[in-house]
Amino acid sequence: LFRSAFVYYSLSNQLMPIKEDKAQLREEVRAERLMAFREGACEASQKLSHHLLVLLESQPVFKIAGYWAVGSEINLSPLLGDLDEKGWNVSLPVVLKKDAPLIFRRWRTGDELITGPFNTLQPNPRCDEVIPNVILVPLLAFDNQKFRLGQGGGFYDRTLEQLKNSNDGVVSIGVAFAAQE
Repeated sequence: LFRSAFVYYSLSNQLMPIKEDKAQLREEVRAERLMAFREGACEASQKLSHHLLVLLESQPVFKIAGYWAVGSEINLSPLLGDLDEKGWNVSLPVVLKKDAPLIFRRWRTGDELITGPFNTLQPNPRCDEVIPNVILVPLLAFDNQKFRLGQGGGFYDRTLEQLKNSNDGVVSIGVAFAAQE
């Protein structure tokens, strides 16, 4: 289901593109994520930040890319602030154009963020570009086989593919509420 928008499958003796099914799934999962957000966004953000901080501090990783939450996405700002205060190189994604990979720009606590495409908040163009070795990726859905469903723009897919080919040490960590599984 999560693999390709160009594969077809049979449903009630009709062929239906997975692309249409993914759109329906995205709608359903957004509703699940919104409910999880309303029920415990603050607590989930704090617990996630604590667990990721413990995980990350046990590894020699100092260039990490997060994201600034939009809508009901789980909030990483407590974690990003902690990492910045500890001297880590923290960056946020920047959308340059449609159908292009993301770039990442350095972010520090207190930096002004500008509005980017899709109501994202991103560092301004004067901030240094960074190539992270760990990327925290927002998800709409995930499964137990480590497949993810994103918003549908393909930005993280293109970015991870590009970084995989140019930087052997890149690790991506999906970030979501348990209800998004």
